[in-house]
Order: sequence, then structure tokens, then C-alpha cells
Amino acid sequence: MMERPLEHDIDELKKSLLTMAGEVESLLGQAIRALVERDSELAGRVRDGDKAVDLHELEVDHRVLELIIRHRPLASDLRLCMTATKIAPDLERVADHGVNIAEQALQLNAMPPLKRFVTIPAMATIASGMVRDAITAFVHGESSLARAVIARDDEVDSMHEQVFRELLTYMMEDPRTITRGLALLLVSRSLERIADQATNIAEQVVYLVEAEDIRHLRAREDGTQ
Repeated sequence: MMERPLEHDIDELKKSLLTMAGEVESLLGQAIRALVERDSELAGRVRDGDKAVDLHELEVDHRVLELIIRHRPLASDLRLCMTATKIAPDLERVADHGVNIAEQALQLNAMPPLKRFVTIPAMATIASGMVRDAITAFVHGESSLARAVIARDDEVDSMHEQVFRELLTYMMEDPRTITRGLALLLVSRSLERIADQATNIAEQVVYLVEAEDIRHLRAREDGTQ
């Protein structure tokens, strides 16, 4: 049996991560739709639907192990393999946050709407796009795209703060809104964390491509400011 070339196995590894990212993006989109459209049946399916993502994470780990054993990659190829093993858990956590959103949707759908959804769907669009672009940056080795993902994290943080202030006002003015307000805060927090996971992936891509570790750079800059 002919030995597969290293490039073939690396391509297959990238395809596995792309497939996993597609599953995650679909799950997140369904969770937000279940929330906005008050679709409890869809929310229930999302809550029980992250098993496929878990299987993809195991597949990525298996491919990396097999690739290392078969080819013993060096330098940049080995760094790519190790980066893949760090990206897969970040994607799995994004799926977990999607499930958390679906669980809050189930709770909220049993109560009257608190307010019209505006900021939260916008946050979801940005956060989902960040995840998609971070994976694209990994697959194509585009550190400039990865850095653009990192820059968008601040926008999601600002939107989360806006949601927090709005919901706090509701809850202070009418204690009857507290349960709904807290559930929506958890949704917003999950979206903010999804953006953080996308940022983590993007930082790994920058290190992969540029060999520059920027994971703690922004934290130091923010502290200085």
C-alpha cells in the first residue's frame, strides 16, 4: 500500500477542522434562531445536538496523532499539528456556548418577551463570523485575517456591556423582569465568550504563521491604558 504524502494528511486535517467549524456555526445559528423566533422545539434539538461536534474533536485529535506517527513532521508542519489540537477544543467550547443559549431560549420561551431582539442577534452575527474567519485564517495561513478577527473582539465586548446596561435598567425598574433579564444576560455572556474563543483561535494562527506569541499582549496593553 502506497504511503500517503504529508501534504495529503495535512489537507485532511484541515478539512476535519473546517467540517467541525461548519457544525459549530450551524448549531450556533440554530440556537439564536430558536431564541429570536421563540422556537422551543428547535432549542431542544440544539441542546441535544452537540454530540456531532464532540465526535469531530476526537477525529481531529486522531488525525493529528496519526499524522505525527506516520510522518514525524518537523518545524512548521509540527507546529500546525499542535495548533490544530488547540483549535479543536476552542470550537467545542463554542458549541457548548451554543447549547447554553438554547437552554436559556427554552426558559425564555415559556415567559412573555421582555424586549425586541436587536443587539443580541447582531452580536451573534459578529461572533459567528469571527469563528468562521479564524478557521479560514488557519486553513489558508492568513495571519492578517487572524489579526482582523482579534480586532473585532472589542466590538463584541462593547455590545455585551450595552446589553448589560439595558437589562440592568429593566430589572431595577421592574423586579418582575429579573428572571428574563438574567437569562438574556447569560445569552449575551455566551456570545461574548464565543468571540473570546474565536480570538484564541486567531492568536494561535498568528503564532503559527508569524512565530509571534501575542496571547497576553492585549491584556498588557489594556492594563497600561
